[in-house]
Amino acid sequence: MFGLLIAIVICFSAAALGGIVTGPAIGDWYPTLVKPAWQPPNWLFGPVWTVLYAMMAVAAWLIWKPTGLKAAAVPLTLFAIQLALNVAWSWIFFGFRRPDLAFLEILVLWLAIVATMFAFFGRSQLAGWLLVPYLAWVTFAAVLNLTIWRLNAA
Repeated sequence: MFGLLIAIVICFSAAALGGIVTGPAIGDWYPTLVKPAWQPPNWLFGPVWTVLYAMMAVAAWLIWKPTGLKAAAVPLTLFAIQLALNVAWSWIFFGFRRPDLAFLEILVLWLAIVATMFAFFGRSQLAGWLLVPYLAWVTFAAVLNLTIWRLNAA
C-alpha cells in the first residue's frame, strides 16, 4: 500500500502545481472571458479533477505494483510525461493566459494520455480502463479550450 500512497502524492502534487496558477486566474482573468453556454459551472471542475487524479494514481499503482518500478519503466515514464503535460496546460492556459498555445499543448497531452493508456492496457486492463474517464474529460477540455480561444480571439 505504500506504493499507492506514493502514487497518490505524486498525482495530487501535480494537481497542486497546476492549482498554483489556476486558483488566482479563476478569480480575476477567467471571469472576463467569453465562454460557451455549455461550459459546466466552475464548482464542478474541482470535484471532477479530484476523482480523475485519484483514478490516475490507482492506475499508476496497478502498473507499478506487480513488477516494480524498473520493469514498469516504459508505461510509468509515459505516465509521468502526460502528468507533466497536464500541469503544463494549467500554466499555459491560466498562468500565461494563452488559450491558443494551451490548445496546441492539450492536443499533445491527449496523445500522451492515449499512449499511456495503450501501455497500461498491455499490463493491466483495469489500469487502462481507469484512464478512460480522464481521456474523456481532457477531450471535453480540449473542445472547451478551443471554443474559449475562438470566442476571445482578438
